[in-house]
Amino acid sequence: MEMHPEKPTSSFAERMTEKVGRFDVTGRTLLVPDMSPIGSRLLAASFRAFGVPAVVMPTYTHLHLGKEFTSGKECFPCQVTLGDILGFLEEEKKRLGEAFDVTQYVYFMPEADGPCRFGMYNKMHRLVLDRFPEFKDIPILYMSTADGYASTGVLPGEKAKLFRRLAYVVTILADVLDRITWRVRPYEREPGATDAYMAKALQEMIELIERRGEARDFNALYELLGKIAAGARELIDPAKPRKPKIGIVGEIYLRTHPDSNQNIVGELERFGAEVVDASLGEWVNYVTFEQHRNIRKDWRQAWKRMDVGALVDATRKWADSRIEMAWQGWRQNQVYKKALEHLDIQGDHAISTVEDKLDNDSLFTFDIGTEAALSIGGALEYVHDNFDGVVNVFPFTCMPSTITSAILKPLLLKMNVPYLDASYDGAIQPNREVAIRTFMYQAAQHQAARGQG
Repeated sequence: MEMHPEKPTSSFAERMTEKVGRFDVTGRTLLVPDMSPIGSRLLAASFRAFGVPAVVMPTYTHLHLGKEFTSGKECFPCQVTLGDILGFLEEEKKRLGEAFDVTQYVYFMPEADGPCRFGMYNKMHRLVLDRFPEFKDIPILYMSTADGYASTGVLPGEKAKLFRRLAYVVTILADVLDRITWRVRPYEREPGATDAYMAKALQEMIELIERRGEARDFNALYELLGKIAAGARELIDPAKPRKPKIGIVGEIYLRTHPDSNQNIVGELERFGAEVVDASLGEWVNYVTFEQHRNIRKDWRQAWKRMDVGALVDATRKWADSRIEMAWQGWRQNQVYKKALEHLDIQGDHAISTVEDKLDNDSLFTFDIGTEAALSIGGALEYVHDNFDGVVNVFPFTCMPSTITSAILKPLLLKMNVPYLDASYDGAIQPNREVAIRTFMYQAAQHQAARGQG
């Protein structure tokens, strides 16, 4: 893949604001990174429901490009996603020839504020894409944790708000479809039956979202979910005893992207586990919860200053955030309740409970932020729910996950709960299988000690 440098037509600052931003994507093909096999596809279906022709890009097929145009110091998901966008555009250019027009595409790359390098992905990708004349004019769309992933401006008028409502519900639907898979697959009568069934179920959900999503016919989505859960239950062999339950925490991309984590869920299942991965909804709920905490801080500061205007503004924002948290909790409960009518999947962690776990044990604090707060608190929730082991999945050199490891490893050792660090940078570690086998042996012993073997 060759670069043909051109004389810059605008300054760096202009490129970062003109070609990385939030704008109406109507009429252009939205390119969605394949982070979660189910979640990314349901999100793309949600965009299509609102008239945006979104596609999920093939993933991990052009990792060499991601590595070629990075230094190796970047977070591994940055290399993966960069390779995906470069590979997709290169293949589209070959397929369409002279008809290829990069301005007809929009690259979707969200961001997060705070110390995590994820907040700089879209800037880094902008710099690399600008080095290719045929790709430099593709705009990059982002949504940010800074405003709770607000979709204002992404779609015209009221549609943006309605889209965000749908996007939240399909995120929880994706979590539940994953948890149905993980609950059933270790106990299936016929090998491969669960994956085949869930692939068909996913397609049915995608088609229903495309038809009924804009109308926000959530009841129809819930009913289909109930049918999927009921059908999945029939795949279970009741004669098979329950296996050690393993909870996964860690960096959100690595833990949900099977290619990047070398199919850690499948590997754990292969050696005798029933696995539950931390959800996508957990992160969205955490972002909303953090916004509420920050608003409370602003309110207290305004009260101390006796700033009436700021106090009124903070009070209004506080009420809005309370309503948003209540709405998200209500919708999440509806989705899980429908599946639980048919199958005993694992529920999700309440963010307020996770915060209480950290504060009560003086282990960490939400004031520090980062994904470490969720990973540490989530791991303790797994222990509370009688899981038999915890795996921390993260990119090599990831700061929040390294903090998580430093706290969890000695803590869980003291609690006699097996723990495994699983870091990834694209290389295959020679002792990986031995580490997983050893961990699962310890998990089986932990299960037996609980009298559940």
